[in-house]
Amino acid sequence: MHPTLSADWSHFQVPPVPVGKLSTEELVCRCQQGFQPDRAAFTELVRRHQTHVERILYHLASDWNDRADLVQEVWVRAYRHIKRLQDPSKFRSWLSRIATNLFYDELRRRKRHQATISLDAPRQIGHTEIEWDIACDGPGPSDDLATQEFYDRLKRAIADLPEVFRTTIILRELDGLAYEEIAEITGASLGTVKSRIARARARLQMELKPYLDS
Repeated sequence: MHPTLSADWSHFQVPPVPVGKLSTEELVCRCQQGFQPDRAAFTELVRRHQTHVERILYHLASDWNDRADLVQEVWVRAYRHIKRLQDPSKFRSWLSRIATNLFYDELRRRKRHQATISLDAPRQIGHTEIEWDIACDGPGPSDDLATQEFYDRLKRAIADLPEVFRTTIILRELDGLAYEEIAEITGASLGTVKSRIARARARLQMELKPYLDS
């Protein structure tokens, strides 16, 4: 008879994977386990996606002094409701929807009517429709004035867009989200999103036509 061999397998347990090496989907799944979200996993989600939330709220509410409070509120809502997210792979779009909804909730509450959009850098809307960059060699004072006037008019033109158009054009052109992601955020169909963006581009092009022609 050979003696029965026993082993203490506790020495062979695989150590847990550090949160920094987990994918976003894995972090979300970890947060959805247990009674409350895993603090370490959620902190890592904040670290990875904080800039994304800040960018959305900056473009939507550039003149609000309490934007930092809104960013914090986005994460409070995400922490409370992360268990409701059915598809962890769509965390970024879900987070964008929380930020966008929070902004419009605040906008309605404050009953603001002034422009809330700011563009701090030259951009391009679409592929060839509108060039925001104005190329020139050695701009003089008159050129600087014309450029500033153009951006001021562009800022007002975006602010004057209906809310649904404004939201879609910001999410598409300033945040670079895919049409499918925008549909998720706004709750609109893919066709509606594409139509809104096309109409918003057309309206901006019409408003800026004098500057583009010159």
